[in-house]
Amino acid sequence: MNPSARANPRPAADLERGRERRSIPKTPSQEDAVRFVALGGLEEVGRNMMFFEYKNEIVIIDIGLQFPEEDTPGIDFIIPNTTYLESKKENIKAVIITHGHYDHIGAVPYLMARLGNPTIYTTALTKEMLVKRQEEFTNAPRLDIQVVKNRDKIRLSENFEADFFSVTHTIPDTTGVILKTPAGNLVHFAEMKFDYDKEGKPQGLEEFEKIGKLGIHALFIDSTNAEVPGFSVSERVVEKNLEDIVKKAQGRVIIGIFSSLLTRIAEVLKIAEKYDRRVAVSGLSMKTNIQIAQNLGYIKTKKGAIITLEEIHKYKDEKLLILSTGAQGEPNASLMRIASGEHRQIEIKPGDTVVFSSSVIPGNERSIQGLKDNLTRQGAKVYTSKLVDIHSTGHAPQEELKVIMKLIKPRFVIPIHGYYFMRAANAELAHEVKIPKQNVFLIDNGQVIHIAKEGISILEETVPAFYVMVDGLGVGDVGEVVMRDRRVLAQEGMVVVIATLDRRTGRFLKNPDIISRGFIYLRENKDLVEDVRKRIRGIIGRIPRYQELEPDYIKTLIRDQIGQFLYNKTRRRPMILPVVIEV
Repeated sequence: MNPSARANPRPAADLERGRERRSIPKTPSQEDAVRFVALGGLEEVGRNMMFFEYKNEIVIIDIGLQFPEEDTPGIDFIIPNTTYLESKKENIKAVIITHGHYDHIGAVPYLMARLGNPTIYTTALTKEMLVKRQEEFTNAPRLDIQVVKNRDKIRLSENFEADFFSVTHTIPDTTGVILKTPAGNLVHFAEMKFDYDKEGKPQGLEEFEKIGKLGIHALFIDSTNAEVPGFSVSERVVEKNLEDIVKKAQGRVIIGIFSSLLTRIAEVLKIAEKYDRRVAVSGLSMKTNIQIAQNLGYIKTKKGAIITLEEIHKYKDEKLLILSTGAQGEPNASLMRIASGEHRQIEIKPGDTVVFSSSVIPGNERSIQGLKDNLTRQGAKVYTSKLVDIHSTGHAPQEELKVIMKLIKPRFVIPIHGYYFMRAANAELAHEVKIPKQNVFLIDNGQVIHIAKEGISILEETVPAFYVMVDGLGVGDVGEVVMRDRRVLAQEGMVVVIATLDRRTGRFLKNPDIISRGFIYLRENKDLVEDVRKRIRGIIGRIPRYQELEPDYIKTLIRDQIGQFLYNKTRRRPMILPVVIEV
């Protein structure tokens, strides 16, 4: 979605596009209701952040970032808009972080100071990842983190209590939470999937049955894979297929994988050890995460199993396995630098096996295709999950989502995490398991809902939830006007007109200089450039002699008239930047 669409949140009735706006009878009043708002994660994959508010108490769940899109050129990250929370930061009693993926923790260094640096409740692994990331920001405050474990019960404030429970995801120590509130028990399932044993039976379902017996008022459930049919691929299947690839490989094996996918990284290390391959890690974030996981005992390796990149020349190709970041085709990540020949220690050679053990994040398809082409041209054998099951999602598909809803038995369901069509698909799944349509709510970022014992209602009220851009050291200083200019420059280019004007005579001292970037190549378009110069001279000539020459007025004339002239000639609208120098 274009960021400009977020700048002016519309009423709920408009957002639902013809879908009947619903509320349960006995609409709760503001005084006895828990307010729920998502500041990100309901219109995109990423930027996950939401909060619950009751009277003067606020509990936040996750503070994540979103990676830039095609229509946000030059942007490093997109983070949630916390304007509403900043005005009430003294009311924030707790922040719950569900797991260590950047779309759930990435905005913490940017936003915690603005939120008053409240206590964070999270698991041990996520804590270490938060602390390590916070150290990269010298001006960020030291975090106050309380570690929680499976089945811990924590009193967050007078009106909020949290019961934590473990869920399976692609990173260890992922936690769901039962939030006990005056309105009832609210369950946030984080992001999760089923784990399967060797016989293919799902594990840990009894935990969900226990939760269902507590009487759940509302279920907030991940929608990322709600349109994907069936069940997820078992990690046991993924591990077997990865082992088969490593076993058959004649040369080096290079595995592109998310740096936070620590569960699978641990299995890859076991496979490498089994086939007597040393493992080298390429990518700072992956090295850091592996070290944290080793310190906490989630990853165990024999001494010497992991070597440095500088040591790989000491081993034969068939004795090496390289773990690399960059499976999404990121320009500066390790795998892309390997493919482009810019990596200092690794270059592709015939006989290499490259494995993409990851899914494709929407928007990265073209970059990944180019990366695969480049690797194949250089003689590598490339494996993706389209060829063989070497990746299992961390998000429950349709049949797993339906099992969760059946076991939890909530009165109400609010699909979260994902684009609208994903959440709408999740709403259909809720209907399939006999949850009434009027009890399933599709809302967007910034909309406010009231949750009370009697029911749930969507309000006309909204809070700011539009994009906040991070560009270098700037946070929020790149707004929609700047993004619009960047898109124009990227699509149409620019023309700079430099005119030196004699204020006494009203004449140009010399021909205006014309500079083009991203519009036309001047040497091949001399006639057009000369026509532009004539037009500029004509603009000055048409100004009456008695009228005082104001530089800003002349700039406006040049911008408007030259812009229209170039459009008539080329059907393109470059950005016109006039510079008038008076002497």
